[in-house]
Amino acid sequence: MGDDPDNRASRPQPRPQAQPHPRADDLPTRLKSYEGHPAAVSVTGKDPVNLPMIRHWCEALGDSHPAYTGPDAVAPPTMLQAWTMGGLAGHTGRSSSYDELLALLDASGCTSVVATDCEQEYLQPLRPGDEITFDTVIESVSDRKATKLGTGHFVTTRTDVRVGGALVGTHRFRILKYAPVQGKKTPARPRPVVNRDNAGFWEGVAQRRLLIQRCTACATLRFPWLPGCAHCGGPDWDTVEASGEGTVYSYVVMHHPSFPAFDPPYAVVLVELAEGVRMISNVVGTPYDKVRIGMPVRLAFRTYDGDLTLPVFRAADEEAAV
Repeated sequence: MGDDPDNRASRPQPRPQAQPHPRADDLPTRLKSYEGHPAAVSVTGKDPVNLPMIRHWCEALGDSHPAYTGPDAVAPPTMLQAWTMGGLAGHTGRSSSYDELLALLDASGCTSVVATDCEQEYLQPLRPGDEITFDTVIESVSDRKATKLGTGHFVTTRTDVRVGGALVGTHRFRILKYAPVQGKKTPARPRPVVNRDNAGFWEGVAQRRLLIQRCTACATLRFPWLPGCAHCGGPDWDTVEASGEGTVYSYVVMHHPSFPAFDPPYAVVLVELAEGVRMISNVVGTPYDKVRIGMPVRLAFRTYDGDLTLPVFRAADEEAAV
């Protein structure tokens, strides 16, 4: 006798099997269970893409590309994350999953956090007037890793940015939630994140050379290192070695928050090199309250912890006296 669909529908149906919750003591499984959970859903940017924010961004970075001005202006691609920021008040639409994950890591002893890197993918340009929406998902939680800061877990979130429902870009942000090293000295300086786009710069620093990228198509110099030219879009480049001459273009004095590697207050400077590009560094050998805009400086290299070499600057008059 055949199976009658009406008869089948009237029978008691087996209940779906509930997914077992990870045991309270199974931390790796509990952490992995958050992968794929939303951190923010259908959030609308607080401001549409707009020319004033584009102008401020370009002025801060010294980017004068004509594509970012005028009636047909587009937003610099690297502003992608700026349109998703919620400011001090934050966004509505956030889920509790991300906070729960961080609380679980805190409870496991991973009470410190440091941002490690971000990756962006651009699918189409954003234009003034575009209203963006975005969703953020917890993409991955790593197994426990040992780092010089301590052992912990890398947490990666992915934000998909849309305009009118169409995906325009993706932003991945990665942090390390870690348990600080106990019983021994914390490294004096955080280590830079070296990737395929900036490895050549750090190879030059190891040789005590400050290398600047130069587009082979339009000869525009750029810093920091990027995978393509922001002026003409060309992907090919070579390098020139900086002369080491520069001036303090701007600076801030850091008082808070304190970090074990640094002794506040101290000055963080934006140096304009003689070649025309700018870089963030320190002026060593000069008290923070003696640093001034326009101060001539000269490139130097300093090694920390015996294995970390960084480009720094000295006041030119001090350098001349050495």
